[in-house]
Amino acid sequence: MNISNQLSLEQEFELVLYKQKIEPLNLEQSRNLLAETLRTMLLKDNIIKYVIKNSHFSQ
Repeated sequence: MNISNQLSLEQEFELVLYKQKIEPLNLEQSRNLLAETLRTMLLKDNIIKYVIKNSHFSQ
């Protein structure tokens, strides 16, 4: 498996859209969005860990 720290073109585009979305936010809104985004990332980590733990790769 080739794990890369590079973003795909689609991910780069998504990042640009996200930056445009946060530009007009004030500090409190930015902090709330950051907390929400971090929570989503942590949930994604949990899902990935669960899938790996319960897949044939962990044998």
